Amino acid sequence: FLSLLCPLVAQADETVNVCYNYGCQTQAEVRYSEAQLAEARQLLAAVTDAAQEREAIARVIGQLLGWAGEQSPIKADRGGNVADAGVSGKMDCIDHSTTTTRLLKMLDARGLLRFHRVLEPALRHRFLIFDHFSALIEEKNGGENGAAPAARFVVDSWFFDNGHPAAVLPLAYWM
Repeated sequence: FLSLLCPLVAQADETVNVCYNYGCQTQAEVRYSEAQLAEARQLLAAVTDAAQEREAIARVIGQLLGWAGEQSPIKADRGGNVADAGVSGKMDCIDHSTTTTRLLKMLDARGLLRFHRVLEPALRHRFLIFDHFSALIEEKNGGENGAAPAARFVVDSWFFDNGHPAAVLPLAYWM
């Protein structure tokens, strides 16, 4: 009988460190309430396949970063690295990829990602002067029993102002 009730037991609030001020130089601990996490859970629970989960991940990451902005200076973050230069709370791609990876791992640890696993951030090189990092996820169904390799996708919140849904793109396209 008790095992039937266990899934109904509410989980506690979660805290996550968010990075900002470029290169993860500064971090702030933010707390997500169970009510906020329930909103994320509702969005992710409604998906029926990997493509829908990626769409939900984009929205959930935007929400989580927006809520983090209510508790930390990252509210000032603007897309890219130019519009918020000199502002406390600005985030470069290192800050975004690190923070987004932490948020994805939190969601995964809560059992909310059914179709993807979280990997370490991806890095692309352009013109030897512009490296760019992004959070990275991989479909769970690929590469098994001779199947095609698992599809990988970046989850990149760097392009947009704080609180906007993240871009979720195939890794090969993003590269």
